[in-house]
Amino acid sequence: MFRFALRMAAHRIASLLAVACAVLGAAALITTTGVLAESGLRSQLPPGRLAGADVVVAADQEYHVPGDLPIALPERAGVPAGLTARLAGLPGVTLAVGDLGFPAAVTDARGRLLPVGTDDRDPAAAGHGWSSAKLLAGARVEGRAPADPAEVAVAATTGLSVGDRVRVTADGRAATAYRVSAVVHDPDAGLYFTDGRAAELAAPDGTKTAATGARTVDLIGLRTRPGATGQVASAVRAAVAGTGLRVLTGADRGTAVAPGIGSARSLLVLLAGSLSGIVLLITGFVTTGALGVAIAGQRRDLALMRAVGATPRQIRRLAAAQSTAVAAVALVPGVALGYLLAGRFRTLLVHRDVLPARLPLTFSPLPALATVVLLLAAVRLSARCAAWRTSRMPATEAVAESRSEPRTPSRPRTVAGLLLIAASCALSVPPLLQRTLIGASATSIAGIVAAIGLALAGPALVRAAGEAVVRRLRPGVSAPTWLAMSNVRAYTQRVTGVVSPLAMAVVFVLTYTLAQTTVLAATADDTRAGTLGQYRLSAAALGGLPADTLAEVRRVPGVRAAAPVGSTTVVWPYRMFGDTETESAAALILTPAARDVLDLGVTRGSLAGLTGATVAVSSEVAGPRDARLGARIKLFLGDGAPVEAKVVAVYDRGLGFGPVVLSHDLAAGHTTSGLDQSVLVRTDGTAAAERGLTALAGARPGLAVSDTAPHAGADTPPEVWVNLAVVVVLLGYLLLSIANRLVAATAQRRTEIAALRLVGTTPRQVLAMMRREAGVIAVAALVSGAALSAVPLVLLGEGFLSRPWPAGPAWLLPAAAVTVVVTAYVTIELPTRKALRVPPAEAVRVPV
Repeated sequence: MFRFALRMAAHRIASLLAVACAVLGAAALITTTGVLAESGLRSQLPPGRLAGADVVVAADQEYHVPGDLPIALPERAGVPAGLTARLAGLPGVTLAVGDLGFPAAVTDARGRLLPVGTDDRDPAAAGHGWSSAKLLAGARVEGRAPADPAEVAVAATTGLSVGDRVRVTADGRAATAYRVSAVVHDPDAGLYFTDGRAAELAAPDGTKTAATGARTVDLIGLRTRPGATGQVASAVRAAVAGTGLRVLTGADRGTAVAPGIGSARSLLVLLAGSLSGIVLLITGFVTTGALGVAIAGQRRDLALMRAVGATPRQIRRLAAAQSTAVAAVALVPGVALGYLLAGRFRTLLVHRDVLPARLPLTFSPLPALATVVLLLAAVRLSARCAAWRTSRMPATEAVAESRSEPRTPSRPRTVAGLLLIAASCALSVPPLLQRTLIGASATSIAGIVAAIGLALAGPALVRAAGEAVVRRLRPGVSAPTWLAMSNVRAYTQRVTGVVSPLAMAVVFVLTYTLAQTTVLAATADDTRAGTLGQYRLSAAALGGLPADTLAEVRRVPGVRAAAPVGSTTVVWPYRMFGDTETESAAALILTPAARDVLDLGVTRGSLAGLTGATVAVSSEVAGPRDARLGARIKLFLGDGAPVEAKVVAVYDRGLGFGPVVLSHDLAAGHTTSGLDQSVLVRTDGTAAAERGLTALAGARPGLAVSDTAPHAGADTPPEVWVNLAVVVVLLGYLLLSIANRLVAATAQRRTEIAALRLVGTTPRQVLAMMRREAGVIAVAALVSGAALSAVPLVLLGEGFLSRPWPAGPAWLLPAAAVTVVVTAYVTIELPTRKALRVPPAEAVRVPV
């Protein structure tokens, strides 16, 4: 059977080329998604500054959800400092270091900030005690260890030399003069103080836990005797059993370098999850459609086989075997392209600061294996379904129908398609109920579901439309026009097989792109309307704002109000429909003074109550999460600390400012740096106030001032660029597959074209007929695509912008129209011209 299928496929290269292209693109996209998902689950950061530690003890930086993937906790949690001495006494341990990290930056005599360590090193944890330098692997030290609190060891990347005088801003304290006692030659080195001085500098943000008052360190690094790592790790696990601490060895040590890396890995999982749905829908649709076109071109062969005694099961097995052979050939380059595409996608994510540069992708055979199994199963099932009707029909009817199509479209198929179109209207409702990213994501899904419904109900709809047009044709209409419209009416399945993917391309571009731009516009509207301050001061290069920045800003002439603004992450478990749902959410950190620089659209309560264990929540989540005004809700902060907070305000501008706001008091001691990230400033609007703020920033190295007015493209989130890249890749795949399907469908009409020429139709008339058919296909695809997109986009605009149209570029629809028209005309014109070059008598006998 398989050998016969190969021989049969060899004579149908043109019709099976569309299948090969569809499978190749599907393999590339699914493999890319699989690589992202696997990397999110298994990828590890290099050990970096912990490469010299054989065993690392750190807090668990994940919130474990029963029956679901863990949620990353991006803020550093502490380890009891007293554990260091206990672990140092274990057999096989040669060194135990309690590591402390805190914000630190160094400036030279000219006031210039100097680079510390690698480019992606977090300045919020650049400072350490000298003992932590022993955790480096093979670092070369020039000079001697700091012996005085006024001495510091610096990384070689600073360009400093032993004996230089520098100023260091550490943990938000005013810049202090230090003498360089040593230069550490290691790419992962930071700034190293005496252990006593490091403990003093780290004291405000992490050497004590709020619950017990016990001293803590960030992590504990252990060195062991050669060959004793496994034994020591087992002993350490026994010593910390029941404490929630993690014992890391080998590649897992990189997890402890920066807690934020867990968030990046979780982002890869979420990204793969969000892409998988749209990728599987589109690839499944395209692959199934391509197989339908290929099998339809072989109905005569399959019908003749039925006539000579082949059983229905043999017909279906033959179709599946033939399609499997073609898919197997396309899978190899498709999977290879998927791995390459995943690497390019990672480069985009790094370039847009979505992923840290040092987080690698994990490449293994698992995504390829999953892709092969999934696509082969889909191809075999689709081929059997496409051959089902021909295989079940009586041989005489199958032969008769091989040159035509069923007179009446399948009623179950039509009903299923209409139900899907109706279901897409229901799927379009979430933007009206939930003004969030999740609500907006339903728009693109609704559009694609509607396009699938069109593919199913299309034959009936096309037949009805074709009959209506033919009845209204004038008696004197030209022959090419009459032939084109008659073909549309008679070959509804063939026309639908071309219109549906083109319509899906239109729907996909409109709904997916406009959903992104509408959310972006609504977010910008919220932020613009809610930001009262004209200026923002920040100090990212220092790891956070120096402690006296807020007071200095308020003393600048013309400043009316100033308030610190920060951000973190919270984990929010809540009850919904009797089950516990758990989500990770971005959270602002504000003080009561924020009401003078921000207007969150508070509808109940007041930001003046943001003191102590209090929060404010968006109205979008207040109801579903039982977080009404005055309620007490349970949260887990960014370092995993459980808190119970009172809701003191409910606000409307959650899209621009996030679902939850924490009081500054509640977040204190639960962020990695412990420093304010920025200060929002409202002035009297005079130039003198701006000059005063600029002078303040200029006098303090690392401090930057910027205005809060929106700039074109400046505030575009990196996720938008990622989504744009996804749109381009998927659209390219769609258009390539559609082009191949059109070429294959047109090539299969060589016999029909030859028959027309044999009865006297000229090549010019044939070309005119085919061009009119291309026009009908293009118009039908555009009209149906725009119609199917209308309801989701109207409800999206109403829900997010309070108007019945979305936000987005005005050229998008014309560009989509031009693309559809060019694709339809070119891919029909070229194979038609090729068919016309073959003599009619010979074309009738040539298989395609």
